[in-house]
Amino acid sequence: MNPPTVLKKKICLLGAFAVGKTSLIQRYVRSTFSDKYQTTIGVKIDQKSVLVDDTEVQLVIWDIHGQDDFQKVRSSYLKGASAFFLVVDATRARTTIDTALQLYDLAKETQPQAPFVLLVNKMDLAEQTQNLKQQLNPLLAKNWPVISTSAKTGDGVEEAFQTLSRKLVNHG
Repeated sequence: MNPPTVLKKKICLLGAFAVGKTSLIQRYVRSTFSDKYQTTIGVKIDQKSVLVDDTEVQLVIWDIHGQDDFQKVRSSYLKGASAFFLVVDATRARTTIDTALQLYDLAKETQPQAPFVLLVNKMDLAEQTQNLKQQLNPLLAKNWPVISTSAKTGDGVEEAFQTLSRKLVNHG
């Protein structure tokens, strides 16, 4: 039996401020969740290995600060990224989708071949979502891969990272 192939891949989480990027990473890497909001300043980097078929994927996960009117994500953060997540907040879909679209353009300009997955986070707060499906329709029409997640409950988080890791293995 051959030892597994090992791939080391940089992935970035992109989105507006307070969409739950840090919480998603904490849930995935450490199986923890905190209700306390912590602003990410610059970039925070975590790592986790995942097995996809017979390939070990060492994920170098870049938690990039949220984009807002005062702070834009720099393209330099995306250099060398193999893939990325776009994260939107289900309770603030309209504004966070607009930000995700801007970040998608930046990411594709910087890393045109990088696969991505759109994460609709905070689905545990479904009662606070308004017209979510309607607001996601333009993205679904583009055949974007979309996964509903909740960093709080863990729903969809493992699936999201597995899906992106599989894209990395298949993408090369």
